[in-house]
Amino acid sequence: MPQCGRNGHVAVAPWHFADSHNHVSGMGARFALESLMLTAPRLTIVTMALAVLAGPAAARAQDASPWDKQPHAQARLIAGSVMKSADATYLHAGVEIRLDAGWKTYWREPGDSGVPPTFDFSGSENVKAVTVQWPAPERFPDGAGGNSIGYIGRIVLPLRIVQKDPAKHSSLHLKLNYAVCGNLCVPAEAMLELVLSGDGAEETALEKEELRVPRRVAPGPGKGFGVISAHREPGGEHERVVVEVAAPKDAPLDLFVEGPTPDWSLPLPEPSGTDGEHRRFTFDLDGLPPGASAKDVTLTFTAVSGDDAIEVPIHLD
Repeated sequence: MPQCGRNGHVAVAPWHFADSHNHVSGMGARFALESLMLTAPRLTIVTMALAVLAGPAAARAQDASPWDKQPHAQARLIAGSVMKSADATYLHAGVEIRLDAGWKTYWREPGDSGVPPTFDFSGSENVKAVTVQWPAPERFPDGAGGNSIGYIGRIVLPLRIVQKDPAKHSSLHLKLNYAVCGNLCVPAEAMLELVLSGDGAEETALEKEELRVPRRVAPGPGKGFGVISAHREPGGEHERVVVEVAAPKDAPLDLFVEGPTPDWSLPLPEPSGTDGEHRRFTFDLDGLPPGASAKDVTLTFTAVSGDDAIEVPIHLD
């Protein structure tokens, strides 16, 4: 696979919006009324008015946007329910991407090559913030001697949406830019819109995908699965980082690392040894932005073992 351009990964901070005007006009309602008048002249005014009012209600009940089809991929928005936690109330939605057989797309940190997706929600209405969640990715060869990180076949990225006014419906508008790769890499852009009422039918699918989002935990062995430590040691051209991970013996395990800011492009950690249920990974401190230092920084490690995944921040002295 030819190497894609590397732009750094998308920030995971939620989108925030300035106040915007509602640009939806009454044209759809007027068209519906005129059509009814032409095709059913004997309908009473009351009946026609009820038919007009039913139009927006149907739109609010929509569970998914139409598919935006691109070469080798298609994307849409799906709607879930209103969710409440101890800290916040939010709307549940998701970005679903389906890929042709053998084609792939990228995680927020794409690996040795690739382009992460970017999200522009700026046209949304009654939306204060959107947080994109990332299910655990996998490693795959990039066709140029390295490895990329991402998803194969299908992925749903859950969204948590904070409304400006919870008493009103929200309209989510997304400009999605992403890349899909098979034997070659193809850029894709989707323009997606969906009215959210908080009673979407895709909640079960969204909850299933959220189970794949890595749990954020502190360093340590956990209950047999955890990132225990990371330390620097002398290397060749660059210092090397050694990471110790606890995982059940013979269980599948992979490890990814991200720098403190999106412009860090650290190499993928590689397995370097096993001691019982402790596995070691190493990587060079390469790919830092110009002028940056690895002293006193926090790196984020994502460990994936079967259906379980954790996200662990570790401070490097």
